[in-house]
Amino acid sequence: MRKTSTWIPIAHAVALALVFLQNGQAQQAEIPRDTSYSIHSNYLKLRKHYPFVQPIAPDLPKKVRAQTGVIYKKLGARTLQLDLFYPAKRKKKKYPGVLLIHGGGWSSGSKAHQVPMAQQLAGKGYIAAAVEYRLSPEAQYPAAVYDLKEAVRWMRAHAAEFGLDTAKIAVLGCSAGAQLASLLGTTNGNENFEETTAYPNYTSDVQAVINVDGIVSFIHPEADAEGKAAGKWLGGSRTEAFENWKAASPMEYLDAATPPFLFINSAVPRFHAGRDDMVKMLDTLGIYSEVHTIPDTPHSFWLVHPWFEPTVKDTLAFLKKVFD
Repeated sequence: MRKTSTWIPIAHAVALALVFLQNGQAQQAEIPRDTSYSIHSNYLKLRKHYPFVQPIAPDLPKKVRAQTGVIYKKLGARTLQLDLFYPAKRKKKKYPGVLLIHGGGWSSGSKAHQVPMAQQLAGKGYIAAAVEYRLSPEAQYPAAVYDLKEAVRWMRAHAAEFGLDTAKIAVLGCSAGAQLASLLGTTNGNENFEETTAYPNYTSDVQAVINVDGIVSFIHPEADAEGKAAGKWLGGSRTEAFENWKAASPMEYLDAATPPFLFINSAVPRFHAGRDDMVKMLDTLGIYSEVHTIPDTPHSFWLVHPWFEPTVKDTLAFLKKVFD
């Protein structure tokens, strides 16, 4: 009887644990997903016109450590995660950080898109986090902005664990992720973009922005091509939800607190919307910026070779310039 009485509670505990795990997985699985945009689907699309391209893939450099699936934010049963890559060697001088935001029209995409870039940055002495955030099938604007600002705070709150320099955090985004990265950078200290946080003692400010082929305004005349995807995220068409379209436009917030900007662009004008006027405004404010346009490139060039390499190169050169 003693053996039986000891065994039953253990079995019961295991059963309960399995139920909780299954319930958690089910709740996560119930999150609406748009899987239309991936590294592979982008490769298949681009190779029709650029038969020489090859998709990027994870490639962890030597002396780089990884922590994947790290929970940085909890929303009830819903968790948001990031994949972290950092130099294995700890130095007296701390490492700058980079938060990497994937694209996908605010509706699709995955943090997996940014893992290859994060790994390469970590190999060059950065603490790099590829981050998940809520997309429009799950939550509309400004939920993604709140998520990403929380990810920045999480990095600062855990800085001592990885040797992060909390005064040097950049944000890098691609396409829709670039719009979000730009919005993070231009809303440093803006209380309208702050929500309740698990890390109230840490700021969400960033010190540099890398915008890879993302618009900086939804209401600039050059942004007329933005339509269904933006409307799905912003709660309606430009006419129906104009205030959201304006509020989500990074150009609306440029001021002396705006950090340096790097623009890496394709040859597709649509994805430069507002860029040139924003650069003029940055110049007027005395804020450093660079523009690199990669000739003869399509949108999503950063997800394939041979254009992944110059994207990494330009990013590293910019970060070295603004952080060293």
